[in-house]
Amino acid sequence: MPTHPHPPVTVVGLGSMGRALAEAFLDAGHPTTVWNRTPAKAAPLVAKGAVHANGIADAVAASPLVVVCLTTYEDTLAALEPAAAALDGRALVTLNSGSPAGARRMNAWAVEHGARHLDGAVKDVPSAVGGESTLLYYGGDPGVFDEFEATLRVLGGDTVFLGEDPDLAALYEMAVGGTLLPALVGFFQGAAALRARGLDASSMVRFSVKWFEMINSVLPVFAEEIDRRDYSAPGSSVNLFLAGAAGDEEFAREAGLDTGWHEPFQELLRRAEAAGHGEHSITALTEVLGKE
Repeated sequence: MPTHPHPPVTVVGLGSMGRALAEAFLDAGHPTTVWNRTPAKAAPLVAKGAVHANGIADAVAASPLVVVCLTTYEDTLAALEPAAAALDGRALVTLNSGSPAGARRMNAWAVEHGARHLDGAVKDVPSAVGGESTLLYYGGDPGVFDEFEATLRVLGGDTVFLGEDPDLAALYEMAVGGTLLPALVGFFQGAAALRARGLDASSMVRFSVKWFEMINSVLPVFAEEIDRRDYSAPGSSVNLFLAGAAGDEEFAREAGLDTGWHEPFQELLRRAEAAGHGEHSITALTEVLGKE
């Protein structure tokens, strides 16, 4: 266990999220070393008390806990390779995007070089880092989480350890993140339709928020249906969604919208109906999406 009440931390990668992580550590009183390929990005953090390491090996050697926030696992490996020898015995936390397979490769490389590895994900925007409700989850070496939980909790009050499999954070990141782009494109389509009528997109924000709240409220019901694989008591059936397709097409023509992005979803509905799920809950799409 670290004896320092505020263990030293190194942050590698100073994009918008990396800067937010480093600022949270500094604000909480942790001696913080930073490193970035573009040194100028470190200047605002140095002004707040961070130490800017001259090189990546010096940055890794400066702290028992090294937090890397780069775009992909490949970027992380490329940045850390020159400092591989300095990783021996240190706790390495990676917070980047990528697949579960990428997380497993990252873990194997880290362990090979003597590091104790914890992979994680920040489930919010940079400005939310440090907030009581900000969610971060981790998978990997449980010893790292136990030892540095208080330090990691500085980044977000809703800090969760998923388990010791090194790819769990990436798995949940991909599973949860799959809802983002379809939801955003749906909102953007609505904004385009309003603009075509001379209305502001801001006029629908309150209604969209209510709609998302409704979706949130039914997710536990949907998850229970999926876990039981029982789709026999639908709140909304596959056929109900199929019936709405004609209305979507008419709306698109009237508003001058390109709704080609709907087609893959419509194809999923047709496949589910062909498989006998027409009168089943819309959650039966899980059976079509999953490959046995």
